[in-house]
Amino acid sequence: MMIFPTMELQNGRCVTLDKGKLDSAMIWHVDPVETARGFAAAGAEWMHLTDFNAIDGDDGNEALIEEIVRSVGIPVQLGGGMRTRDAVERWIDKGAGRIVVGTLAARDPQVVIELAKHYPDQIVLAVDVWQGQVMTEGWRQAGAFSPEDYIKAFEGVPFAGIVVTDIDSDMDDVEAQLGLISGLAATAKSPLIASGVVRSADDISRLKYLPNISGALVGRALFRKTMSLEEALEVARPTPEAVAEFQ
Repeated sequence: MMIFPTMELQNGRCVTLDKGKLDSAMIWHVDPVETARGFAAAGAEWMHLTDFNAIDGDDGNEALIEEIVRSVGIPVQLGGGMRTRDAVERWIDKGAGRIVVGTLAARDPQVVIELAKHYPDQIVLAVDVWQGQVMTEGWRQAGAFSPEDYIKAFEGVPFAGIVVTDIDSDMDDVEAQLGLISGLAATAKSPLIASGVVRSADDISRLKYLPNISGALVGRALFRKTMSLEEALEVARPTPEAVAEFQ
């Protein structure tokens, strides 16, 4: 299972959110570029980055994100404000390894289908869930789809993955989140990436054995230092199968 150390940017600073509330982000006083380089130094093969400014049409983080994409040394899975084909293609041209699309998929699914076919293994579908409904517009607008129906509507589309976030689940109620994610993973054709579930190494251990879970975003636990990235990567590695000894 792939661990995506996760960075969320707002006004040039690393932040984390409580239940998707953009107006009450917790600020972490760290250097974003050095933090991203630290992810690579710890052995991560990918990182995930979300631009909260871009959700509101603000390009204030663009230069910073370009520097991270260019210099961190590992591919970046980038989300936030990818509302048009041009935005997706521009960031692919700038070197982003994968692009996460959410609102665009709800607004213009055909464009997203075409992008996924044109950029194999570079388009990721975001499925953000609030009280059983898929949310768009930066988690502010409820759609008409359940997550199950939404994912089914894109069946056969060659996404690199599907990032599932249960926005309204309390971090103390991981059982509910795991139930949602495992249920969706059982029916989805694309591999799922769990978001907002990991508090500790034990949560990674549990995710690791769920069918069709290809990865997990890990952000808040790293910033709060409840778990190191090295520990997360070690737990996520495949467990060697026992080999019978022949006498």
